[in-house]
Amino acid sequence: QVQLVESGGGLVQAGGSLRLSCAASGSISRFNMGWYRQAPGKQRELVAYITRGGSTNYADSVKGRFTISRDNAKNTVNLQMNSLKPEDTAGYYCSAHYLGDDYWGQGTQVTVSS
Repeated sequence: QVQLVESGGGLVQAGGSLRLSCAASGSISRFNMGWYRQAPGKQRELVAYITRGGSTNYADSVKGRFTISRDNAKNTVNLQMNSLKPEDTAGYYCSAHYLGDDYWGQGTQVTVSS
């Protein structure tokens, strides 16, 4: 089992940047890790995903603007978000996945003003 804690959210103007971090309570080396987001009235959606081998996958809406990375030594996963848009406003959630077990953080709010 692993506990996940997100940080780094906040209010930013359109075109700005934020860096989200996810700190795990234990080793993440065996986990595939993801960042998801959920806006009010909408379903949670995948933003970015990084496998335990380091392969990455992004939602089309964030490709070229967001970068996911992991540091297994520090048990952290980061999401660098550049060129933010108002439609990126949402709660952002870190996740860990391994053999059918899924773990989620409590989320961090990102608000992008126009």
